[in-house]
Amino acid sequence: MSDTEERRVGDPSAENEDGRQDGDWRMPSAYDPPPPPAPPFSWPTSPPFALDSQAPEHEFHHPLDRVTGRLPRRMRIAVDWIVTIVGAVAIVLAIKAWVVNPYRIPSSSMEPTLHCARPAPGCESRFSDRVLANRFIYHFRDPQRGDVIVFETPPAAKAKCGAGGTFVKRIVGLPGERLQIRLRRGAAYVYINGKRLEEPYIENDRRDIGPEETFKVPPGKYFVMGDNRSQSCDSRVWGPVPRQNVIGKVFMTYWPPQRISFR
Repeated sequence: MSDTEERRVGDPSAENEDGRQDGDWRMPSAYDPPPPPAPPFSWPTSPPFALDSQAPEHEFHHPLDRVTGRLPRRMRIAVDWIVTIVGAVAIVLAIKAWVVNPYRIPSSSMEPTLHCARPAPGCESRFSDRVLANRFIYHFRDPQRGDVIVFETPPAAKAKCGAGGTFVKRIVGLPGERLQIRLRRGAAYVYINGKRLEEPYIENDRRDIGPEETFKVPPGKYFVMGDNRSQSCDSRVWGPVPRQNVIGKVFMTYWPPQRISFR
C-alpha cells in the first residue's frame, strides 16, 4: 500500500481531491440556486441542473417562439400567460356551446321532478334546481319518450303563455304518433295510439282536469309536457317542438347539494 493510501485510510484529517476531509459529507460551500420557474406551455432546453456546476439560465421553447422569440423575456412570459388565459376561456365557452350547459328551473311546471324556489306559485323548495344538459347526445341518437329536455320554444309559446325562450319539459309524444288526453275520474291521462301511457313521475294531485283533446304529432317534431300538468304551459297549448329546437337532454341536478342526482 502506498504512502498516500495509508494516509487516506489511517488519517481522518486527510483531504480528498475536492478539498473535503474524509468523513466530511457537508454540502459544498458554494451553492447555486435553481433557475426561475418556466411559464406555462414551455420547457427548458439547457441540460439538467447539477450541484457541482453553475445553474443554467432557462431558454424556453413554446408554440409562440417564432412570434415572440425576439421580445424581452418578461414580455414573452406575459404573452404566454395571456394566450393561456384566452385559451382556457375559449375551452369553457366551447364546452358550454357543444358539450354541457347549466340551466336554472324558474317555474313549477316540472314539480316535483325539478324544484323551483318559493315564493313562486307551486314551488316546493327554498332554492331552484340547477341542472346540466348534455348538448351532444342527440347527435348520436334521437330523443326518446320520457327524456327531460331543454329546448327553444316555438314563437307561439310567448304569444299564448306570456313567456318564451328556453324551456325544460318532458317528451311525451314522438313523431308520427297520435296522442290523446282522456278524462278518468276527473283527472286527465295521456294515451299514445290508443294505449294509456304509464307516467310514474306524475303525482295524482298534479294532473289537470281536461279538456279531452287529440293531437297528431307531425314528423320531425316532439310533443312535450310538464310533470306538473295543472301548472304547465306546454305542447297542449302551443304545439309540438321541432327537432332543430331541441338543445339537449337533462342528465344531472347539481345544485343545491342535497338535490345532486343523475337521471
